[in-house]
Amino acid sequence: MTRKFFAVALLVSFIAMSTSGLMMFFIEKPSFTIQMHPVHKLFGLVMIISVIGHLSFNYRSLLTYLKTKTIAIFGSVLVFLLVFLYGVAINNKVPDNIAIPMDELAGQAESHE
Repeated sequence: MTRKFFAVALLVSFIAMSTSGLMMFFIEKPSFTIQMHPVHKLFGLVMIISVIGHLSFNYRSLLTYLKTKTIAIFGSVLVFLLVFLYGVAINNKVPDNIAIPMDELAGQAESHE
């Protein structure tokens, strides 16, 4: 029964994350991103919990998949790409004179009811 809950939570959180992410990607307005942020953030947490549950039930299958050389290489390339892009993003710091007012305005917008 628990497996079914994790599967449904993973499906719904995937739909929420992908649709909110795509909307934020295509509607390139910081104000819209702030509007969607609570949905994206909440379902991101639901997705993390769901993935952990899903992996706990299916980790043996995943390990079996990784024994295939092509799949292992594919996974390694994706991990490399993830680490590389995190490195690029972290080293692409927004100047303080822009970041501080932006963060303050975003905080005000998110707390506004």
